[in-house]
Amino acid sequence: MSLFRCPVCGAPLSREERVYRCPAGHSYDIAREGYTYLLPPNQKHSAAPGDDREMAAARRDFLSNGYYDLLLNTLCSIILAHTGPEPVVLDAGCGEGYYTVGIHRALLEAGRRPQMAGTDISKFILRTAAKRDRDIAFAVASSYHLPVADERVDVLLDCFSPLALEEFRRVLRPGGTFVYVVPAADHLWQLKEVLYDRPYPNEEKETPYEGFAYEAIVPVEGDITLPTQTDIQNLFRMTPYAWKTPRSGKERLAALNTLTTRIAFRVHVFRRDDKKGDL
Repeated sequence: MSLFRCPVCGAPLSREERVYRCPAGHSYDIAREGYTYLLPPNQKHSAAPGDDREMAAARRDFLSNGYYDLLLNTLCSIILAHTGPEPVVLDAGCGEGYYTVGIHRALLEAGRRPQMAGTDISKFILRTAAKRDRDIAFAVASSYHLPVADERVDVLLDCFSPLALEEFRRVLRPGGTFVYVVPAADHLWQLKEVLYDRPYPNEEKETPYEGFAYEAIVPVEGDITLPTQTDIQNLFRMTPYAWKTPRSGKERLAALNTLTTRIAFRVHVFRRDDKKGDL
């Protein structure tokens, strides 16, 4: 039985060679890349929601060069410390699958037998994710309507994706782990200095969420050097700055040959709990 459930009737989905099927007869084709489409029309806000082809390619190329390996290695360590021999892990808003696949490999190398899935609202980006590892189940789906049964997941990862707390509580088992990655105050600061006349730091806060208890906030910090304009543009295109940067900032960025910038993340680790989380 797969990790997914039918988005129409909620019944478990069984995976066959080229299709997922539920006992009620609803079926969902598996694309040649390896993902399936579990996003009903009433959950779509546009014809092609999520990252477009250009953004998907930029994320793939940038992350494949290892610039965020520091974050990936930290996530692997955290999730290894919070899982048993047969963990069920869901990456909600998984993007091109860089973290999903890296965590899956780390679990296998540690002798675990994981069942792992990734969901994202963009079919373009999941085409890349599904090609990375055929042993991970990938599905186009909304984080606010996860096609996963109640209390099915041991670890849920949300890395720069929408915070769908009610759904995350629903699918996590009691005592399960929620790993939430956000940018720190000075993340990509030198990039922002090029783009904006008056850059401002990201807001950092410790927010207790109902139904979750804080376990830790893990800082991840370093510096990266992008040696080509292609790498610089790939980073730019995978950030929200690509939509809101003035023309002058884009022109300054296009004139650079190299860029060294700070990378800084905060990994918030929660445990699903019946009481209100408290740090």
